[in-house]
Amino acid sequence: MKHLQILWLLVVVLSCTTWGSESRLAAGVKADKILIIKSAHTMTLLNGASVLKTYKVAIGRGPVGPKTQRGDHKTPEGNYVIDAKKSVSRFHRALHVSYPSPADRRRAQQDGVDPGGDIEIHGSQNGLGWTGSLHQTIDWTNGCIAETDNEIDEIWRVVSVGTPVEIRP
Repeated sequence: MKHLQILWLLVVVLSCTTWGSESRLAAGVKADKILIIKSAHTMTLLNGASVLKTYKVAIGRGPVGPKTQRGDHKTPEGNYVIDAKKSVSRFHRALHVSYPSPADRRRAQQDGVDPGGDIEIHGSQNGLGWTGSLHQTIDWTNGCIAETDNEIDEIWRVVSVGTPVEIRP
C-alpha cells in the first residue's frame, strides 16, 4: 500500500510539472495544417509557413509503416483532413481524421482486408487525464494520435473541421 501511495504521488508531481509549463497559443490564432511525424512522435500546427506549436504525441502500438487494416494498431500515413470534432467521446475531446482515404480503401480491397477507421487526434481516455504527459511515453493507441488533455483543449480551439492533416513516417 505504501508503494502505491508513493507511485501515485510521483505520478501527480510529474504530471503537474508539465501543466502550464508550455507557452499557450494566442487567442484568435488558427491552424491551417497539421503535420504529424510518427518517427519523431511530434505533431506541429502550422499557419502558412509559420509553425504555431509542436507537441509530443503517442501513436499506435505498431508504429512502423502505414495502417493497412483494422486491428494492426498502426497510425496511418498520408494526407487527410479533420472531418469532425467530437466533444463526446471515450477520450477527452477528439478530432476525427478522414482515414481511410479512397487510396487506402482501394489498397485494402486489393489485399482483401478491412482498412479500419475511427482514427482521431485525442486526449487521454476519460478519467485518466491526471496522468498528464506520462501517457505519451509509450505508443499505446490503436492508430490514433494522443495528446494530453490540456494540449487537446488548446488544439481543439485552433483547429477547424476541414483542416488538412499530413502524417509522415
